Amino acid sequence: MSQTHQLITTLKRLLKVKNVTYAQLARHLELSEASVKRQFSRQSINLRTLESICSFIGLELDELVLAASQTQSKLTQLTEAQEKYIVEDPKRVLVAVCVLKHWTMDQIVSSYTLSESECIGYLLELDRLGMIRLQPENKVKLIIARGFSWLPGGPIHQFFRSYVQANFLESDFQSSNELIRFQQATLNEAETKRFQQRISRLLQEFSDLHQDALNAPDNSERLTMGLLIAMRPWGPEIFDALKRQPA
Repeated sequence: MSQTHQLITTLKRLLKVKNVTYAQLARHLELSEASVKRQFSRQSINLRTLESICSFIGLELDELVLAASQTQSKLTQLTEAQEKYIVEDPKRVLVAVCVLKHWTMDQIVSSYTLSESECIGYLLELDRLGMIRLQPENKVKLIIARGFSWLPGGPIHQFFRSYVQANFLESDFQSSNELIRFQQATLNEAETKRFQQRISRLLQEFSDLHQDALNAPDNSERLTMGLLIAMRPWGPEIFDALKRQPA
């Protein structure tokens, strides 16, 4: 697919999402509707017209280019700048997390204090980042790769880490649906890597269970479950202080 075709296809999709018609574009551009349709069908829109259309729908040209570039391959990670943009607004983080859980817009709006127009605005931003495709009737299509992940140590991880330390671990983990374990072992590099691979498979199973639940026929109550797995060379400082020093 050529870059021009990609740009025009992406622009047409965004116009459809925003319910912008060729007639409206024609009035904005001071052209006939037939002329506008012809430019789109022939993919012969010049740069100035493209910028004007983007401005009309509240979009920067570089945002259109980014959205177009992300249509050919599924996203596996965002850039640090994109993650930083998301965490600038907690509501934007909330909507991003909800769509990753395959929530619909109606579910988000009915569960949280976001207006429909607010939610659509955030969804459009995630569309521009290449995480979703916002389709007619505000249906959300998740288009990230199966192995999508936030940047290790990136802005999103830092955002959630602050809440994990301040809130998640405050529980006594005594309820029937709660669990906490801590163990130590002495492992070499190969054993550590092998165990980390097992953890990765376990995380994939956790994700698969979530995916299966989306298609489950039963209507039993479901809770949002948090899972924290952390592993690093570590020992309590109080024990380190008791270690014998080399002679």
